[in-house]
Amino acid sequence: MTRSLAFWTLAATLFTFMAAAAAPSPLYVVYQAQWGFTGTTLTVVFGVYALALLAALVTVGAVSDHIGRRPVLLASLAVQLAALVVFVSADGVGWLLLARVLQGLATGAATGAITAGLVDVQPPHRPGLAALITSAVPGLGLGLGALGSGLLVEYAPAPTTLVFVLLIAVTALMAAGIALMPETSTRRPGALASLWPRLAVPAAGRTTFFGTVPIFAATWGVAGLYLSLGPSLVAEILHLRDHLVSGAVVCSLMIGAAVGSVLARGRAPRSAMVTGALGLALGLAITLIGLHAGSLATLFLGSVVSGLGFGISFLGAFATAAALATPEHRAALFATIYTVNYLAFSLPAIAAGAAATSFGLAATADVYGIAVIVISLAAVAFLARAQRKQPSTVHCG
Repeated sequence: MTRSLAFWTLAATLFTFMAAAAAPSPLYVVYQAQWGFTGTTLTVVFGVYALALLAALVTVGAVSDHIGRRPVLLASLAVQLAALVVFVSADGVGWLLLARVLQGLATGAATGAITAGLVDVQPPHRPGLAALITSAVPGLGLGLGALGSGLLVEYAPAPTTLVFVLLIAVTALMAAGIALMPETSTRRPGALASLWPRLAVPAAGRTTFFGTVPIFAATWGVAGLYLSLGPSLVAEILHLRDHLVSGAVVCSLMIGAAVGSVLARGRAPRSAMVTGALGLALGLAITLIGLHAGSLATLFLGSVVSGLGFGISFLGAFATAAALATPEHRAALFATIYTVNYLAFSLPAIAAGAAATSFGLAATADVYGIAVIVISLAAVAFLARAQRKQPSTVHCG
């Protein structure tokens, strides 16, 4: 397999993991109606995925730096296949939780290896392509996964199984591609030691890294809100029970994020973070207005603007943090980045689910949205101050 084909195989594998992660979102309302669980249980089902993913990131996230990218990816794909099989046969909350835990473990183990592998084999004449793919493909995968799942739930037979059967076929195809891919990382000692949970950021770059954390928190916090409670917001606040609409709302955010990543190419990362964070805050404000007005069109507009802000600011933050990675510690640093992302993705969403049971979805969405707006604007103020002290010379993509 050529270097270029290996690159796009890794990109397709990342897309497949993300599409599978979003596929259950439009189904949560279906599961809730079938099995009669509460909103809190719904967000726990969502949250255990992210928490399992975090557990994998902080343990095996860096192991591909030692044993190679391919063995880690093949093992991750095998666990992902097992998770999808459990989804197909699930007949209660317990099986749903098991499937999400397995899926989280698989995705967490694969994330660092895929990201590092993309950097390993990116075309020499396009040094920023790996950062672009890493920023854009998750949004595409999450968005199209939710949209495709919503489409199948609304119009296809066997709505709780067909989407997972299709994903099993695609995942098996990705496993075949990875098996044919040449190894891109030299084996190094220390694999067992790397399993000890830790976060790895180069000492010289920690100040720079921590400056990106508010952006990661704001962007992935919004993704968590949409993927966990988005379909419920559409159903209960806008009184729309169409599963395709629910999937499309999630898709509009994530496709907007992918487009934003493309638009941010070539910009200074700090400028991208500022522009994107302002867009994210504006988009969330429009989203909240749409929910209060009961306007689906306004909700879609807010979702798209939020998504554009997500993509632009995330690419800026990722390019800033990725520049700190040395070849022998790439997977470790990327695992740390995604640990921050998925903490922001999961914990606020779980808290929101618990709050929604007591205070209602509308009030919970207001508090959640306002909190992310405040974080985004605080990040803008911090970055503007840093820009005056130290102009950036790095560029996105």
